[in-house]
Amino acid sequence: MDRVFIEGLEVDTVIGAYDWERGIRQCLRLDLSFAWDNRPAAAGDDLTLALDYASVSARIQAFAEQSQFQLVETFAERLAEVLMGEFQIPWLHLKLTKPGAVPAAKGVGVEIERGCR
Repeated sequence: MDRVFIEGLEVDTVIGAYDWERGIRQCLRLDLSFAWDNRPAAAGDDLTLALDYASVSARIQAFAEQSQFQLVETFAERLAEVLMGEFQIPWLHLKLTKPGAVPAAKGVGVEIERGCR
């Protein structure tokens, strides 16, 4: 299985359950890996057959801009649904880190894997 990845993508969004979090934007860091058969794109050097990580990244940024979830779990689930549906991605692994949420930790968050490899 081939994989396409996006590592360390930072997005700003409204995220959090506390009142003070509802009025600010916070940074989330995303690491994503997608199953994708790269052979057709490579055979003809054809971007239209590749998983365009620039387009995927732009969609993630737009999703984050419009989102206002309380839980990082909800953000991750909804984003996975959007990406798999819009880009016909059969499988993905998403790690979402919320830096600074716990003062003694570099970051906290969730990792999810959806779809079939």
